[in-house]
Amino acid sequence: MRRYHVETFGCQMNEHDSERLAGVLGEAGLEHTDSVDDADVVVLNTCCIRENADNKLYGRLGRLKVLKEKRPDLQIAVGGCLAQKDRETILERAGHVDVVFGTHNLASAPVLLERSRSEGPLIEILEEHEAYPSALPARRETIHSAWVTIQIGCDNNCAFCIVPSVRGREVSRRMGDIVHEVEVLAADGVSEVTLLGQNVNSYGRDLGAGRYSPRFADLLRAVDAIPQIRRVRFTSPHPKDLRADTIEAMADSAAVCEHLHLPLQSGSDRILARMHRGYTAQRYLDRLAAARAGIDDLAVTTDIIVGFPGETEDDFARTLAAVEEARFDAAFTFVFSPRPGTEAAELTDDFVPAEVAGERMERLTAVLERHGSALHAARIGRVEEILVEGSSKKDPEMWSGRTRQNKLVHFRAADVPDLVTGGYLDVRIEHAASHWLRGTVVAGDERRRDGREGPDAARRRLIPVVGG
Repeated sequence: MRRYHVETFGCQMNEHDSERLAGVLGEAGLEHTDSVDDADVVVLNTCCIRENADNKLYGRLGRLKVLKEKRPDLQIAVGGCLAQKDRETILERAGHVDVVFGTHNLASAPVLLERSRSEGPLIEILEEHEAYPSALPARRETIHSAWVTIQIGCDNNCAFCIVPSVRGREVSRRMGDIVHEVEVLAADGVSEVTLLGQNVNSYGRDLGAGRYSPRFADLLRAVDAIPQIRRVRFTSPHPKDLRADTIEAMADSAAVCEHLHLPLQSGSDRILARMHRGYTAQRYLDRLAAARAGIDDLAVTTDIIVGFPGETEDDFARTLAAVEEARFDAAFTFVFSPRPGTEAAELTDDFVPAEVAGERMERLTAVLERHGSALHAARIGRVEEILVEGSSKKDPEMWSGRTRQNKLVHFRAADVPDLVTGGYLDVRIEHAASHWLRGTVVAGDERRRDGREGPDAARRRLIPVVGG
């Protein structure tokens, strides 16, 4: 039996695509291996959001070339976003690649690999999906958590983003299909699902009009109603589409976690307009305030780009001011890098010098870490429910899990008999750093004395009491 090995570059959508790739390869009769040295087929599932994604791919292909010279029968395939964008360029730069396929034809990978054994290198790039990704089998890395695609593509036109070009137009999946998939996952032992889309809170607007058209809030409530699901997450919403009904659904749904990843990108209205983001900094802050007012104990994370073409010191000062007001729990920050094929890549006369962008990034990081540390310190003494993820790579005696707010918590494994990945524990927070927490596992009665209740108790409160 031939063996396959899949490596993933990029976001959660890419990770989920890799699960689908593993599923179709397994269904085709190949066996999974974690070791590239034992593989007969190596598939690289690529990202093209940032410039270093290209560098990582071609660096990895260079190392695989050495392996293929030793083992000529080894097959190498490149799929995903960068393959969709670069197409023939991949074979021109790395002639030892056997198969190139894009984001729209994951299901074709096994057939293309088989054909290339006799026909030589093959490229197949489609402009539209041949099958909705979630219609494909998947091989999950964890038994307790799963990603669920609710939407593919994107109809936004952000000046810096290549996603619409490589993922296509926005297409929502029917709500009944999504709920059925979550029910199947729940029956298989999954207790946490993450709903995936390029712009999740625009979900459903392409499925119809009026009261018969589902919205993202409807989907949250429907998934929340599945009893075995204890946690529901989603990524990523767009600030311009954050509606009051979504906030209400998050607040009312016991399983929906108190975490919102809401990309700001810039605090300057001038730069936001150049980015085509569709909101002002004040509108963003108003919607963030509404979310915090409606959802108790909400953690908020964000994305910010530093050095977008034309960004002045005044523009950056406005970003710092917005970050100060927003008080984010954490942020993914990026120095702008031009992506060929995007509008921003053509603004070459306005590029911000690297040294200026680097200095601004340092100032932004200092503000973000100050807020992150303060928000974490405020959690000391609290009892948090965590979903256990596994042991620490640095110290096997320490394990870690995540709170409903998606905060990483470390604890001593010795404190928990029969410790398993995917279990739920209550941990009293004793130490806080800017990016993680540490605590001690507590017994159930201690949590009750602490006066806090878990999602199961919240769910029970939503059930009407006859005659009460």
